[in-house]
Amino acid sequence: MKTLIGINGACGRMGQRLIALASEDTQLGIAAALDAARHPKIGADAGELAGLGSLGVKLGAELPLTTRGQCIARRIPLVVATTGHSVAQRDEIEAAAHETALLFAPNMSLVVNVLFKLTQIAAQLLKGHGYDVEIIERHHRFKKDSPSGTALHFAKIIQDVQGQMHLRHGREGAIGVRPAHEIGIHSVRAGDNVGEHEIIFSSIGETMELVHKSHSRDAYARGALQAAKFLAGRPAGRYTMKDVLGL
Repeated sequence: MKTLIGINGACGRMGQRLIALASEDTQLGIAAALDAARHPKIGADAGELAGLGSLGVKLGAELPLTTRGQCIARRIPLVVATTGHSVAQRDEIEAAAHETALLFAPNMSLVVNVLFKLTQIAAQLLKGHGYDVEIIERHHRFKKDSPSGTALHFAKIIQDVQGQMHLRHGREGAIGVRPAHEIGIHSVRAGDNVGEHEIIFSSIGETMELVHKSHSRDAYARGALQAAKFLAGRPAGRYTMKDVLGL
């Protein structure tokens, strides 16, 4: 039995890859493709938008009743992977877990989520031994939020282990000697980079770097589709990629 999915933002770069990869997955079926009501492609076939040929799924602005309606009202499991939300928006997303199964994660890449775990282990083992922590993230010129939600999540993991360390977003001018209890976060926006994250633990005499580099958006798309398959049939509640990976 196939898991039927709806894809929001179907006309975007990631949305098109989700459509393409989902259409290749024998365990998945595309039931809906959504985008903003003002989008000029509303009514077009989602498969043709993704360069696949017709899939028989028209791009719409909302879920019609024939595809079971809105997620919360109809208890449709919800995978959310976007970042840059306001506090109010995050609260609204989190509240959905009271009504349906919700998987809300800053990054859907399976490898990035393994790196989250490795970063936690490194922070635990190096705590109290004088290691400075720096995070560098690189993305394409079109990314609107900075730093990335993934970089902030790496920082939060380290804060949770080592205590509430101050986040410094870049450095400029004569700011003095680097304080010990600080996590530096630096954002690079250039070209078509689909995503890189580097977590640096450095002391006097040695440095360890944990690095992830994405070669294409498919890493994120495949993880999101894996999350959707995991979430199908789950009871209402809050889930993460740790659950998907069994971490």
